[in-house]
Amino acid sequence: MKDKEKDGEMGEDGGKRKMGRRKACKFCADDKIKIDYKDASLLKYFITDRGKLVPRRLSGNCAKHQRAITVAVNRARVIALMPYAVTGT
Repeated sequence: MKDKEKDGEMGEDGGKRKMGRRKACKFCADDKIKIDYKDASLLKYFITDRGKLVPRRLSGNCAKHQRAITVAVNRARVIALMPYAVTGT
């Protein structure tokens, strides 16, 4: 092994992932934004095009608000404000 590879630095082939700065939770930063199951326009940013929930590491939410998003999305799905899965091609 080369000395650079032992230290964990990036090789030519990109051996290790770069750790970037973690996103800040937008709900912790702005108290005016409330998570509500009736607000489908806010919740759509936390759903993929396949209908799955976006994970915390991608959305940047804290654990408390990610749980609230999950509950709100599930409630919105029950009363048919949001789809469970995308149909079609």
